[in-house]
Amino acid sequence: MTVRDRLPIRTGTLGAVVAAAASLAAAEFVRTGLYLPYLGQGRVPQEVLGLPPTAAGLAWAAHFAADSVMRGPTGLLIARYGLRPVLVAGALITLGAIALLPLAHSVWLLILIAALHGVGFSAMWPGTMNLTADAAQPGVQGRALTAVSMAVVPFTGISYFLFGLLREGPFTTAYTVCLVALAVSVVCALLVPGRAVRGPSRTPTTPEERAHILRRLAPLLPAALMQTLTLTLFGGVLFKLLDTLSLTYLQLIAVLGVGAGVAFACLPFVGKVADQGRARFTLTLGYALIGVGLLAFAFTPPLWVMFMLAAVVGLGFSGVQPGWGALVTASLPEAQRPVAWGALMTIENIGTALGPVVGAFMFQHYGIPGLFGFGAVLALVTALFYVTFRRLFVQPLQTA
Repeated sequence: MTVRDRLPIRTGTLGAVVAAAASLAAAEFVRTGLYLPYLGQGRVPQEVLGLPPTAAGLAWAAHFAADSVMRGPTGLLIARYGLRPVLVAGALITLGAIALLPLAHSVWLLILIAALHGVGFSAMWPGTMNLTADAAQPGVQGRALTAVSMAVVPFTGISYFLFGLLREGPFTTAYTVCLVALAVSVVCALLVPGRAVRGPSRTPTTPEERAHILRRLAPLLPAALMQTLTLTLFGGVLFKLLDTLSLTYLQLIAVLGVGAGVAFACLPFVGKVADQGRARFTLTLGYALIGVGLLAFAFTPPLWVMFMLAAVVGLGFSGVQPGWGALVTASLPEAQRPVAWGALMTIENIGTALGPVVGAFMFQHYGIPGLFGFGAVLALVTALFYVTFRRLFVQPLQTA
C-alpha cells in the first residue's frame, strides 16, 4: 500500500484540498498576525497611522463581526455557485482590503477596511471544510477534516510570533509580508478546480428543505459554540496565570506542550473510532475529559499533577475535533453541507469572540477557581447534552 492510498482523501481530489487549505492558511496567517500582535501591541496605529490606542481593538471587533455574519451567506453562495468562484472572490476582497491599510488614517476607515477583510475571509473556513468533507473517503470524514484543520493551525502560531517581531520595525516590512501572503492565497484559490468535487446548485430551495436543515443543525450548535468557547477561554489571561499557578514561563509552555502532544498523538486512533459510527460517543467523552481536567486545575495542584491533567485535557480535545467533524458529515445531507458549514462556523466564531472576554471576566472576579471551574462546567454541560439528547443522532439521516 502506497502513502497515497493511506490518505483519507479520495483519488483525484487531493490537489483541490491542498490548494484550498493553502489559501486558507495564508489568509489565516495574515489575519492572526496583523490584528493581534501587530496592530494590537505595536506602535503602528499611533505612530504611523495616527490613530488612538483603541483603534486596533475596534478593527478586530469589526473584522470578527463581519466574518461571523457572512459565514452563513457565504455557505449559500458556495452551494449555489460552487467553491472556486466564491473562494477566489473572498481571497481577492481580502487582498484588496489589506492593500488599503496605509490609507487608514481615521478610526472609521480602519474599521471599514477590517470589516471588508472579514467579508472576504468568511469564505475561507467554510469553503475548505466543505471541500474536505466532500473529498474525504467514505468512513474517514472526521479524520480528514481534523487533518486539514490541524495543518492550518501552526500558521497561526508562526504568524503571531513573526508579526510580534515585526511590530517595532518599519511598517512597509509587515505590509509587504501581508500582501505577499494574500497574493499566495489568491493564487492557491485559483488553483482549486472549477468543479473541485461536486458542482453548484445545491441550495435547499423549498421551505420543507430549509426546515429539515434547521432540525438537523439544532443539536449540533452546542458543540459548535462550546469547542471554540472552551478553547479560547484562557487566551486573554494565559500568561497572567503564571504567578497564580506558581509556574515559570517555561513550565507553562511545557504543560501546554504535553497537552498538545497528547492531543496530536491520539488523533489518528480517536479519529478512527469517531469515523466508525461513534462520533457522538467520542465527542461526549472528549468534553467529559476536558471538564474533569479543568475542574482539577481549579484546585491549583502541584506541577507534576498539572502534567497529568494536561494529558487528560489533551486526550479530551483529541476526541472533540474528529468527533465533531464526523458528526457533522454523518448528520447532514451532502447537498446541504455548504449551507450547514456556514451556519455552524458562525456559531463557532461567536464562541471564539466570547471566550477571551468571558475568561478575563471570570479570572478578574473569581480567580483561578472561577476561571477553570467555569470552563469545566461548560464542558461537562455540553457532554451531558449529548448524552441526554442522544436520540437526535441515532436515526440515519434522510435527505429532505
